[in-house]
Formats: sequence, structure tokens, C-alpha cells
Amino acid sequence: MAVDDKAPTSAEPLAIGLVGYGYWGPNVLRNFRAIPEARVVGVCETNAATRDRIRAEHPDLPLFESFADLLRADGLEAVSITTPAATHGKLVRQALEAGMHVLVEKPLCLDLAEADRLKAQAESLDRVLMVGHLLLYHPAFDALMSTVRGDQIGRLRYIYSNRLSLGKIRREENALWSFAPHDISMILKLVGRLPERVTATGGQYLHDGIADTTLSHLSFADGVQAHIFVSWLHPYKDHRMVVIGDSGMAVFDDVQPGAQKLSLYRHEVGWRGEIPLISKSDAEPIPYDSAEPLRRECEAFIRAVRTGAPPPSDATEGINVLRVLDLCQRSINDGKEVRFDPRTEEIVS
Repeated sequence: MAVDDKAPTSAEPLAIGLVGYGYWGPNVLRNFRAIPEARVVGVCETNAATRDRIRAEHPDLPLFESFADLLRADGLEAVSITTPAATHGKLVRQALEAGMHVLVEKPLCLDLAEADRLKAQAESLDRVLMVGHLLLYHPAFDALMSTVRGDQIGRLRYIYSNRLSLGKIRREENALWSFAPHDISMILKLVGRLPERVTATGGQYLHDGIADTTLSHLSFADGVQAHIFVSWLHPYKDHRMVVIGDSGMAVFDDVQPGAQKLSLYRHEVGWRGEIPLISKSDAEPIPYDSAEPLRRECEAFIRAVRTGAPPPSDATEGINVLRVLDLCQRSINDGKEVRFDPRTEEIVS
């Protein structure tokens, strides 16, 4: 699904409040303040030192020490939540109860049953609930989707994804929940369905009970398979997805600059009797737009609020990603494969 880049339309800018100003909050604020169809009402930040930094950087911006105070701000229509994942469920619920539309950073929350309740709550109140699966809004991913759907690599066979770096170590969630949502969201969009079998393993090296590295393998009904390797104990940054078809391969390497980020390889493998014949080709750059992914995500949220157009990362998509995370975590905990029926959305074994 490509992102609809048509400008949101409304007589008045969307009045939005931001919750959390840690690692990602400044980027969200920068983008919403640059969009004419948005008006930032203020920022809620509980850390006093961080509030001082906001005052220095944005002296005109109202600050709120509590979420309750922000929710009472005059004219507020929506909130963007960029707090630690463990707080997402509670804050989303409170925002919806206050009548707000909600954009929440990934994951939607850390509990699948809670996510279902939040989705039902948003629907009952006719509010937008959107999850910040950023890479779904990357122009390079749009081009990758078009390449796969346009049959340039033939029938989809296999996907693998690495999201590796040194740092961003957390104690409230493991590397799977911190890093893998982006890759799971892209894989589910590319394949177009939920997996039927999941096997995952994890290694704990810094803190007991918190996996620093995980490897997850997903098997889908039509024979497509995928694996996701994530780690925050890796000597260099590697954010790469490889999509393999029966007549070509595409690589989305988010660490690379410009035209090198997205490439098509028209490699083919055939047979002469029992002898495999490999036909290699040079990498072909796949062109894509240069728009900032976060800007497109913020615009998609405004558009969803103003027009009702569902964004690529709506609550349903957020729950599907959470469901796969839950299956992977079950496999890590139990040390065995987990079977899932996408039709009934129930675990088979």
C-alpha cells in the first residue's frame, strides 16, 4: 500500500499535543511544526531538565508537566505519544477517553489483549488510532512494494531483514520488541498475510530476562518465508531488508545514501539437467522520492483525522504487528515453534 500524498484538507489546522520529548520527540515536533495543516498546542514532558531544554529550543511553546493538563488544553484535538513502550497502553486509553485522536510510536502497546481493547475503544468513539511504523512511510519502501507487486522479481519466495547496531540498550523491553516492529510491519505488507508458523530464539547477555539479540523465522501459507535478526550488541549499524523472488532480488539498505539505498538484482537460477546455472546481473538503482518518512507519517495522521482515509499503520495493522511480536516472544519463552491460524486468529499449538 503506497502512502497517499494528497494534502490534508480542513479549514483549520489540526490542534495537536506532543507527549514525551526524549530521543524521538524533537523529530516529531519539528515535522508537525513544519506542516501548515497542523498546530502544536504544547508538549507534555515530566522530566524537569528536558523541559528546560525545550524552553531554550522553543521558547514560544507551552509546556505541561502532566498528561492530564495537556488533555485539558483549549481546542486540543489529537496527541502524538513518543514515550517508553511500557507507557503506551495507559496513555492511549487516557487520550481516547478524553476524545483525542492518537498517533503513538511503535509498538501500540506491550499486550495483545490491551491492543484489541484500545482499537475497540477508538472505533466506538470514532477516533483515529495510528501507530508510528515509520518505514511504511519511507518512499523507498513504496518503491520496493511497487517492485514486488509489479512482478519485477517474479514470485515472492523469501525475505530476510537485519536491524543491528551498538546501543539503544533498554531494560523495559528486549531487542525484539524494540527493533523488530519496523521489519515485521514491512514484511506483513509485502506478503499480505499473517504467518502460520513462528520460531524465535534470543540471547541474554547484559540483563537476565532481557534478550539483547533475537532471530525470528516466519512461515506463511503460500510457502513464503522470512527471518528477522535484531541486536543492539553489534559492531556496526546494519538496517537491511532483502526480498527474493524467483526471477530477481531487491535490497532496501537504509544505511546507504541516496540511490544506493534501494537496488534491484535481476539474478536468475536455472537448471541444465542436474547442474544449477546462475545468471548474475549488476545492481540497478530503483528510483524513489526524497520526501522525509516522518513528514509523510505525520501528514498521513492529519489526513486520517480530517478525511477518514485509513493510514497504512492504522490500529488493525498495529495489532497484526503486535500479534507477530507476541508469537515470537512465546516461541522464545517456550523454546519451540508456535503455530497460528490466521483465519481464526488463534494459536494452534
